[in-house]
Amino acid sequence: MKRALLSVSDKSNIVEFAKSLIGLDYQIISTGGTYKILKDAGVSAIEIDEVTKFPECFEGRVKTLNPYIHGGILHRRDKQSHLDQAKELGVEAIDLVCVNLYPFKATIEKTDDFEEIIENIDIGGPAMVRSAAKNFDSVVIVTDPSDYSLVLNAIAKGENTVEFRRDLMIKAYEHTAAYDSMIANYMNKRFNNGMGAKQFIVGNKVMDTRYGENPHQKGGLYEFDAFFTQNFKTLKGEASFNNLTDISGAVKIAAAFGDENAICIVKHGNPCGFAIRENLLDAYTEALKCDPISAFGGVVAVNGVVTKELAEKMNEMFLEVIIAGRIDDEARAIFEPKKRLKLFEYGSSRITLSNDAIDFKHIEGGFVIQDADRVGVDEVKNAKLMTKHVASEAALKDAEIAYKVASLTKSNCVVYVKDAAMVAVGMGMTSRVDAARCALKKAKEMGLDVSGSALASEAFFPFRDSIDAAAGAGVKTVIQPGGSVRDDEVIAAADEHGMALYFTGVRHFLH
Repeated sequence: MKRALLSVSDKSNIVEFAKSLIGLDYQIISTGGTYKILKDAGVSAIEIDEVTKFPECFEGRVKTLNPYIHGGILHRRDKQSHLDQAKELGVEAIDLVCVNLYPFKATIEKTDDFEEIIENIDIGGPAMVRSAAKNFDSVVIVTDPSDYSLVLNAIAKGENTVEFRRDLMIKAYEHTAAYDSMIANYMNKRFNNGMGAKQFIVGNKVMDTRYGENPHQKGGLYEFDAFFTQNFKTLKGEASFNNLTDISGAVKIAAAFGDENAICIVKHGNPCGFAIRENLLDAYTEALKCDPISAFGGVVAVNGVVTKELAEKMNEMFLEVIIAGRIDDEARAIFEPKKRLKLFEYGSSRITLSNDAIDFKHIEGGFVIQDADRVGVDEVKNAKLMTKHVASEAALKDAEIAYKVASLTKSNCVVYVKDAAMVAVGMGMTSRVDAARCALKKAKEMGLDVSGSALASEAFFPFRDSIDAAAGAGVKTVIQPGGSVRDDEVIAAADEHGMALYFTGVRHFLH
């Protein structure tokens, strides 16, 4: 008879798993809470201290750290010397180990009590997982309740092969690595301002993308905290690597205004259209006016529900991706004939954001990491008026929109907004003056009137020339962080032109 050791924090389906193992001629060994649940359910099991010949001690801190356990797991079945020594020591083989770990994540989410947190750091569990994984040639290691049926099926059908156990071994080491990484990151956040000697970024695989940015590159999507698994739904097509990065940029802008009916159009990671309106059809129509040429083949993020009426309007041109809070059935029917169009939703009335706490970027030889950047709730509201002229309420709303879009657009960047719609944008330029001029040139080509608009920059204007150019185009309101040594010149220029100029005091570079 084979022996299985069950010791789990997540006890879902553990009773059924144990009963099935017994049906496959396994004897069950168990610990603590798992043993109690099995016993209460009438499942025959041996309590751990009968095997260890030593009681659980130190309030459960030591249960399984024992040679009868680790010897039973780790001794090699293909080495006679190991088999002889096991017999000599009275160590019996353990052939299957089912362990998942103390709920450290759940603990740090519910309490700041360090003593409770420390007690929810598993020691014996990771040791057993690693032991069983190391000896996968002979031992089945199970760390995920969703694998119970897979394991039972493999044992029952005689498919418990080395290759099968090897896959479980890899998953086991991923499990303990992620667990230890979470603990290390938490301790560094608590005691080292989040910037310790080591930084761990752990994601769970969602899917392979067909390729990376280009066909010769491999690509895949990984998630934090099951965000995509729980929220992101594919309705039509397959998201590519580039689609996913564009979607990320588009939804952050579209959702930056709470429950307002906002639409953002993105091409190659940059916004080429944005608008807020009373209804989404009008928002899309206005957003498209900013740069319909760039919008061709673009990604559209809809902070709301795509209806039949909106779908019919969108269907007038080629779009590659539509991502929305939800796309209703009538809209999906409208889109169905478009073979190259991809549809995704969050399954709710609005876009869902994960609001990750950190942001990181690969650089040659490593990565840089930082706290995630966001425009503060009252950042624009509390902006300081620097001129004699005061913006109207409507102009301030335009300024807020321009400023938030600018903060989520590649630097150097300027954004012009009029009547709650983006009318011009210049982004990713080496000069802020060039960004301003490029935006105005494009608006002129599109036949868009920027007079009366609000202009935002994600960083300070170093010279007055951008203000002079904006005034020439009829801009009436400017919002920027301020902080240049020539701020006085910029303020004076705005006063000369009768503009309202606001400083937020916060820079939002996006490189």
